[in-house]
Amino acid sequence: MHHSRLCTLVLDCKVDDLAESTAFWSRALGKPVGNPDSDGDGRYAELETAEDEPIILLQRVEHESRVHLDIETDDVQAEAERLEALGAKKIAFRHGRWWVMEAPSGHRFCVVRRQREAFGPHLNRWD
Repeated sequence: MHHSRLCTLVLDCKVDDLAESTAFWSRALGKPVGNPDSDGDGRYAELETAEDEPIILLQRVEHESRVHLDIETDDVQAEAERLEALGAKKIAFRHGRWWVMEAPSGHRFCVVRRQREAFGPHLNRWD
């Protein structure tokens, strides 16, 4: 048995400097900037969201700009296998911590370890 839920909306931004994109999305979504430089090298920024809302993360990328979802889980391998059985493809296992997956529709998404202390509401239980 394991658990999972929608965790993060990731705004992939093909930009040199993430600050302008962070300011735009903060104003557009009415969410203050929580951390303008989550990893200390300008690659990630996070907007403030309530505990029962998905995290909104901006990520500086090399590929074209797009939006992808993260699904958090207490068992990354089991969740990736469950999704693969539904028709998704495993694309890459990154840093030994998360799977980049592709839905049958071609949309990319990630299966990540739990991101917040408590799973909170909207938790799925898989046997």
